Amino acid sequence: MSLQFEIVPVTPFQQNCSIVWCDETKEAAIVDPGGDIHLLKAKAQQLGLNVTQLLLTHGHLDHVGGTAPLAAELDVPIIGPHKDDAFWLEGLPRQSEMFGFPLTEAFAPTQWLSEGDEITIGNQKLQVIHTPGHTPGHVILFNDDAKVAFVGDVLFKGGVGRTDFPQGDYQTLIDSIKGKLWPLGNDVTFVPGHGPLSTFGNERVSNPFVADEMPLY
Repeated sequence: MSLQFEIVPVTPFQQNCSIVWCDETKEAAIVDPGGDIHLLKAKAQQLGLNVTQLLLTHGHLDHVGGTAPLAAELDVPIIGPHKDDAFWLEGLPRQSEMFGFPLTEAFAPTQWLSEGDEITIGNQKLQVIHTPGHTPGHVILFNDDAKVAFVGDVLFKGGVGRTDFPQGDYQTLIDSIKGKLWPLGNDVTFVPGHGPLSTFGNERVSNPFVADEMPLY
């Protein structure tokens, strides 16, 4: 019994949308459905999964652009992000204009997430950790059994999230990474919002923004 996931890059930003499922029950969630929902539906069908919820790490367009139409088509709830990102979801029409995307209407999730919440997918659980900095309401989703974290735009292989957007804050982001992510363990593999996977341990050694010269042994 374990948590499985498959990444489907979506939108011109090649955002890592993750289909996450329990291999016992085939129940699934889709994390950050930013667009190209036909690809997401096709992949879920190909894998024989029953998608029961959509999960959002934060409110930026490339992570949420396909959420409302996909939720309507699948008749499933939208869970997350933290309520401090409400202004991003309310501002989606403006975001669409800024980034040259098709118009994305504002929406509100079925449920906001908070630090310490738990999301159930079949027999698997994702722990919700509030990680502000890139956006004020950013959350990451962590499965302890599989040692995997879906971190949105908090951390990348060799980089960290931008903090020059409204209500972004660089020091808050660094504090989130070092104070909330590192304690989860060096052996945790993380799925970033863009680019290749890495581990927290690898970033602690090599990431120029957050390395702490941790010895490798």
